[in-house]
Amino acid sequence: MAVGVVGDENQERRGGGAAGRVTAFVVLSCITAAMGGVIFGYDIGIAGGVSSMEPFLRKFFPEVHRRMEGDVRVSNYCKFDSQLLTAFTSSLYVAGLLTTFAASRVTAGRGRRPSMLLGGAAFLAGAAIGGASVDIYMVILGRVLLGVGLGFANQAVPLYLSEMAPSRWRGAFSNGFQLSVGVGALAANVINYGTEKIRGGWGWRVSLALAAVPAGLLTLGALFLPETPNSLIQQGKVDRRDVEQLLKKIRGTDDVADELDGIVAANSATAGCGGLRMLLSQRRYRPQLAMAVMIPFFQQVTGINAIAFYAPVLLRTIGMGESASLLSAVVTGIVGVGATFLSMVAVDRFGRRTLFLVGGAQMLVSQVLIGGIMAAKLGDDGGVSKAWAAALILLIAVYVAGFGWSWGPLGWLVPSEIFPLEVRSAGQSVTVAVSFVFTVFVAQAFLAMLCHMKAGIFFFFAAWLAAMTAFVYLLLPETKGVPIEEVAGVWRDHWFWSRVVGGGGDDEEARNNGGKL
Repeated sequence: MAVGVVGDENQERRGGGAAGRVTAFVVLSCITAAMGGVIFGYDIGIAGGVSSMEPFLRKFFPEVHRRMEGDVRVSNYCKFDSQLLTAFTSSLYVAGLLTTFAASRVTAGRGRRPSMLLGGAAFLAGAAIGGASVDIYMVILGRVLLGVGLGFANQAVPLYLSEMAPSRWRGAFSNGFQLSVGVGALAANVINYGTEKIRGGWGWRVSLALAAVPAGLLTLGALFLPETPNSLIQQGKVDRRDVEQLLKKIRGTDDVADELDGIVAANSATAGCGGLRMLLSQRRYRPQLAMAVMIPFFQQVTGINAIAFYAPVLLRTIGMGESASLLSAVVTGIVGVGATFLSMVAVDRFGRRTLFLVGGAQMLVSQVLIGGIMAAKLGDDGGVSKAWAAALILLIAVYVAGFGWSWGPLGWLVPSEIFPLEVRSAGQSVTVAVSFVFTVFVAQAFLAMLCHMKAGIFFFFAAWLAAMTAFVYLLLPETKGVPIEEVAGVWRDHWFWSRVVGGGGDDEEARNNGGKL
């Protein structure tokens, strides 16, 4: 057996062929919930776009605008090095981080729908304030409210998608979250390209305010979404027969007894102990906890958010005009959405590990080549030729494609599917918190690192890509086709994690429960 691989034989033994089909009810529910991902992507794309628009810079960041107007004393790599500008970007993620653990309690105690409702309401408020801003304080307040919305939505939406989807198609449905992130980022890039051309210099207001559209769809849709059967059992406020009827409607079949038994058995382990305390204290959750920390950490140090936040800024750094840089960001956004769609098709056929490994290698090569070209061709002043600029755009697109079918969707899918029900919400909160911490770090540090490290920053990210590809090869088991309440079994079959979870009292209890923790 290859290192870290769980074979199909084991998956079949654990029930990989669980009953259920893709119903219109599930598809519509998941499309509505995925609006949370659209808002996430929109906020990423909008921040980078408006921060490269001259009217926005002139109004809120005059020092950066002065550098862009041709201050020859400032290096190409340092023109956007402003802590206030990075605070505009990262304030959203600081707020999201602080909201995450409160969102975890709401998601576990009240359900996935209330978290989506709260997230949508915060998004609406943030979009309104951002579009009406008259000073930097209002701009940042709007970003903070958007961050509160992200804290709730990123906690609830991946769980909702993974719990609603049939196990056979869970990868495709859960990857829909990253597809929606990509669609949101693409929409932001297209809108930025259009609003930049508005005469009068108020196009940035339109860009910021239009976040209200997906926020409104999420808020309105969440009013009518069903709660997941897993969450209803966890809350203990609904009769089992009612949950069974809902599960039959979701799965489109009457053969749901085994799945419902698995959900109930998983929930029975929650008695008398908080989810986060269980996750941190009990040995049988060590592999999942490690993944909840390392996967979002690695996802951020791929460098993708540096590219996503600052793609227009980066392209202006190499000498492109404002409009051309925004158009190039649109092109790379289209590539990212297309790659994520391919991932949805491929993930349940080829598995998570294969996409992680192929995408990681593709991103590694791209980062090395981007760094090499910028080191050789871009000095402290001037720009690069059109041919080299085109080569850089192509490499950025190749890099974005690699992320789009690997670490982008799988960075959310794998953490959302590996936790037993009793610690699932707590595990997701750890994943989201770690993601926000390192998103803040990258957003806050990237422009300063670009200024001081210059092209070396791309080799910095390339080194991390090599490390994370090795991590996946050695330590991540395959979860393709395994029912969500039976994923715990893959750790006991893994060459390394079996040594961690085996032999403890917690693990003996797990075995006595048939692996349903």
